[in-house]
Amino acid sequence: MDFYDLVIKRCSIRSFERHRTIPEEVLNRILNAGRMAPSASNLQPWRLHVIRSQEILEKIYPCYKRDWIQSAPCLLIVSGDRDDAWVRRLDNYNSIETDLTIVMDHLILAATWEGLGTCWIAAFDPEIIRKALQLDSNIEIFALTPLGYATPDALTSTKKRKALEEITSYY
Repeated sequence: MDFYDLVIKRCSIRSFERHRTIPEEVLNRILNAGRMAPSASNLQPWRLHVIRSQEILEKIYPCYKRDWIQSAPCLLIVSGDRDDAWVRRLDNYNSIETDLTIVMDHLILAATWEGLGTCWIAAFDPEIIRKALQLDSNIEIFALTPLGYATPDALTSTKKRKALEEITSYY
């Protein structure tokens, strides 16, 4: 599959084969793709959290109000420390969200390449995750994704996107 096929194939999956485990070498390749993401001034202000323990998963599930997330055998959570990110002097813009977005995108595209499903989730209660993972208050919990093999019925949706002409301006 080439890169353009990959970005077309990637979609949000909301149904996983719960008991199908992810091989360690596959998980490590996905995590390494996140590790290789660029960041402002190469500060790499991120942490990648892999949750497979049923005990910890049970503590995290209440952070998100949809039950389907519980079908995934693994959750990946991306967090970062705003104090470790690059800051633009002119207006104090902090690059933490940009840096963590790039990491998350790398992880999700790598997972798709590996034949795994994901769903970028931002609508969650970060305090529940913070408590479950015992993270300090200065750590920003940016996004999470379930990670696993999609059930066959989960792969039936088609992407609806605006036409290129609707979103592009040439100067």
